[in-house]
Amino acid sequence: MVQYVSPPLDLSFAALSDATRRGIIDQLGRGDASVTSLADKFQMTLTGMKKHVQVLERAGLVVTQKVGRVRTCKLGKRGLKAEAEWIEAHRKLFEARFEALDEIISEMKQEGSDDSAS
Repeated sequence: MVQYVSPPLDLSFAALSDATRRGIIDQLGRGDASVTSLADKFQMTLTGMKKHVQVLERAGLVVTQKVGRVRTCKLGKRGLKAEAEWIEAHRKLFEARFEALDEIISEMKQEGSDDSAS
């Protein structure tokens, strides 16, 4: 059986596809937090929050450290540079295509007004 290992972009985008996980990233952007405090903030069970944090950890977006009975979360050092670069490249591609479409529509409108003037 062939095992598939998800590239980092896949892991990041999958992790960020969930609103709760995006909220966790936002919260950790304000400061480190324990898993318990995150669970309280998002009104979910500790088990549910641990699962969200694990997804973010696998993607490298969050790191955790356990001291005693408290597991503290903070933003990972990897950041989102590769993801931002991927998005920017595709944004430019879409913009170019939409500009070309705008030109075609303008030409069609011009031809339509030329035909009605005749």
